[in-house]
Order: sequence, then C-alpha cells, then structure tokens
Amino acid sequence: MERRQSERITVNLRAERISGSKNSSLFIENLSESGIYLITASAKNQREFVPGTALNLKLKLSAGETINLDCNVKWSYSNLPEDLTNSVGLEIIDPPHKYLQFIKTLY
Repeated sequence: MERRQSERITVNLRAERISGSKNSSLFIENLSESGIYLITASAKNQREFVPGTALNLKLKLSAGETINLDCNVKWSYSNLPEDLTNSVGLEIIDPPHKYLQFIKTLY
C-alpha cells in the first residue's frame, strides 16, 4: 500500500467546486500539503468526481479569505442508493504558497 507524502490534518471547512457543469458546495474533512479528503452534499453528483478528472476548488478559510486550488480527483466512493453523500480524494497540483502557509498554521 502506498504511503501518503504528508500528514493529514482533521478540519471542518467548506469549499466550492468552481469547475465542471455547475458550482457545488463541498465539505472538507481532512487535508494535507498535497491532498484533500472531502464529502459532497449529494451523491447525485457522483459523475462529477471521476478519478483522473481535473477540478478547480475554492477553499473558504475561517478568516473570510479564499484560496483557489487546482486539483486532480484520485478516487471517489459512494454507498448508493442508501448514502446521500459522496467521498472524494483529491491531489493538489502545485499547491500555492498561500495554501502551504495556511497548512503550517494548523500543525
């Protein structure tokens, strides 16, 4: 099994997908310098999170700031039809300095 490059930090943050067919609200459960684990509000969007798909994410920080992240969907999982959520793993492509600084404040 492949090990993660960096430690995961448990958070409770909101984000917005700003690419794809429409914007959608997302809930970030944990993140690291190179990846994000999030949950979508509805599994109906499952086709929006196909592994290998590029995705633009707007991360909303508690101070009211936002950070735009270019990501790649690594995996996606749902317990359809019972589950109304979709779990998604993202790889952050070339994390911006502002994001890396934010991560350092969480350690």
